[in-house]
Amino acid sequence: MRTKEITKQPIITPVKQRVNVVTLGCSKNIYDSEILMGQLKGNQFDVVHEAESVGSNDIIVINTCGFIDNAKQESIDTILQYSELKEQGKVGKVIVTGCLSERYKPELEAEITNVDAYFGTNDLQNLLQSVGANYKHELIGERFLTTPSHFAYFKIAEGCNRPCSFCAIPLMRGKHLSTPMDQLVLDAQKLAANGTKELILIAQDLTYYGLDLYGKRNLDELLRRLSDVNGIEWIRLQYAYPSGFPMEILDVMNERDNICKYMDMPLQHITDRMLQSMRRGITKQKTIDVVNQIRDKVPGIAMRTTLITGYPGETEQDFEEMQRWVEDTQFDRLGCFTYSHEEKTHAHSLVDDVPDEVKQQRADAIMEIQQGISFDKNQEKIGHTFKVLIDKKDGDYFVGRTEFDSPEVDNEVLIDASVDYATVGGFVNVKIDSAEDFDLYGHIVK
Repeated sequence: MRTKEITKQPIITPVKQRVNVVTLGCSKNIYDSEILMGQLKGNQFDVVHEAESVGSNDIIVINTCGFIDNAKQESIDTILQYSELKEQGKVGKVIVTGCLSERYKPELEAEITNVDAYFGTNDLQNLLQSVGANYKHELIGERFLTTPSHFAYFKIAEGCNRPCSFCAIPLMRGKHLSTPMDQLVLDAQKLAANGTKELILIAQDLTYYGLDLYGKRNLDELLRRLSDVNGIEWIRLQYAYPSGFPMEILDVMNERDNICKYMDMPLQHITDRMLQSMRRGITKQKTIDVVNQIRDKVPGIAMRTTLITGYPGETEQDFEEMQRWVEDTQFDRLGCFTYSHEEKTHAHSLVDDVPDEVKQQRADAIMEIQQGISFDKNQEKIGHTFKVLIDKKDGDYFVGRTEFDSPEVDNEVLIDASVDYATVGGFVNVKIDSAEDFDLYGHIVK
């Protein structure tokens, strides 16, 4: 009897759709996108970040910003761009998440109807479910880094309890919620094991860390524990609040070589009238005192701040006082924003009475002062040698940073690649040969 030959059929595993995550806004959004992508990778999805080309089967996830007018408009334009591609059949699904979606979900759903789903800032599990993924608790702390692997933004808390009149962050991010210290140490160890050398600590307010969990400001203890993690060579602090600033963290900065002598402290304004209206909980003199105390306790620290021009009621006198203070204080780094009149904030009840062109003129004037300050400070660095972390090779130069500089926003050190060789992600000692307003040029020394 002839037996029938049985041919084994190959088992076909369905390929999951590619997810392309597009991130807008600040470093906290970058962190959130990285957590989302880590979960998607854990669910066997093909994940890319801001891919230049898109496919007709792609799921696009847009992580939006809703902080100020320009950021909101960029987010809306990006949603419209991808929703149009969906209409044309050039992408599969479009999903919107993040701050803009948290704040304006009903309006977005009514205006841009062909988006498949809108999620807020704390809807990660629901977002994953919408694409057929499961939230995996065992992946907590796992991330798909969008930065070069040698540095990572490291969020230690979510939300904010501060009552600043101009800020919509609490509306979008909720109340302050610290991440437990043991979890943060574990996350840092995982990053270090994968080659991360620099942790950039971020939160809406780093200095509030621990109050909700431990009943006290506990940033100093967290810094010591993170500093002990093997492989972490730099720890950088961003977004410290001046009122109630915990001076004990400066002791840790002095004790530990791997904590950068760098402080990002957004001060927003300086006149008592403006600070009171902004609900900053501090006066001009106390602001000056805090800056001086920080500089006294940590000699050589680089201080970065951000300011707002054109806040409601800002007079020419208020602005001139701020200009003089910027000239007197000589911040190492400074950014300036024009005031944005945000719905449901306390300041929205005030009259937005400074014309847009005046707001911009004032911001430009502040940045012109800062450009001169930065040039003078950089000239003083010529002939000195600094430890530099190499971020990338760009054209004819290796590009890096000193401990006094954060990625994207601060100075860069450029090394002629035809003369010296450096490894991206490695540290080198660089002697500064020349300097411009915001760039340093140097050569590697042994």
